[in-house]
Amino acid sequence: MRHASSTLKKIFAETLRQQAGDDAPLLAWPLACGAKIAEKTSAIGYADGVLTVEVPDATWQHQLQGLHQQYLVALNPISTRPVNAIKFVVKGRSERSR
Repeated sequence: MRHASSTLKKIFAETLRQQAGDDAPLLAWPLACGAKIAEKTSAIGYADGVLTVEVPDATWQHQLQGLHQQYLVALNPISTRPVNAIKFVVKGRSERSR
């Protein structure tokens, strides 16, 4: 099953690179962070190389900030737009700028 999962990720990443355009970083977020994190978070904006991700609370914000570099490494190979930073914002305290 592991092999199938890896193959599906590669197919999705290739499709994303070919089709997503400006929305690529937003659409790539669930693939980069994984299903469990994607259930609790949402990529809400991308501008000037910064992906903005909405999180449920300050604890999530702090924990995911610690994984910032890991997510950048996962995002950039699958996004057509460069992601230089990720800004984690607490839900309800963010401005949705796209």
